[in-house]
Amino acid sequence: MCTRIGTTAEATSASERSRLELSRADRLARGGWLVPLLVACGQLAFSGAAGAAPAKTGAAVEAAAKPDIAPTAFELQLLYADRTWNWKNGAAYFGMDRRLHAWTKGEDSPAVGEGRWLVTEKGKMCMELAWRSKTYSTKPQRTCYSHRVDKGNIEQRKDPDGTWYDFKHAKDDPADEHQKFEAGNTKGAQFEAARKLIDTKS
Repeated sequence: MCTRIGTTAEATSASERSRLELSRADRLARGGWLVPLLVACGQLAFSGAAGAAPAKTGAAVEAAAKPDIAPTAFELQLLYADRTWNWKNGAAYFGMDRRLHAWTKGEDSPAVGEGRWLVTEKGKMCMELAWRSKTYSTKPQRTCYSHRVDKGNIEQRKDPDGTWYDFKHAKDDPADEHQKFEAGNTKGAQFEAARKLIDTKS
């Protein structure tokens, strides 16, 4: 009786172990597809990261190759202070005290503008002028110009989205806008004549 019980227990134990081993093998067989899938995903992720790295590096190199360098406020001061900027139909004088006087012939009658000018550390020069003539007057209006340095030359554009053009080369160029500047208040007499004509009551 005891022998049969022992035999039955041993048989049951052997059967249980066999069933567990088969179940384990079955699970491994069923889950075997995960291994190649994980390997494939890992390879794709690695190749994608490797391909993206050069593009990022290339963009950084391109940005570094074209830096947007602006002249300092002191450098702009040297370009404008105590100088007259001659225009097609007028001129503006940038005083050392930051006062700004301008005049223009206008289409119908002369006009004068009075105000101030300023420069910034971000390469901007701004003019704030209130214009008046015999027929109209305006509140102070701000007009700004941006400047940048490219290969030792200074370029200028009218804000906010004007086209960049040559302002001053390292070596003077007749086509530079800065060639229209003259040292001193060279058009002061014309400004005073226009101002008196406008302010005279008639």
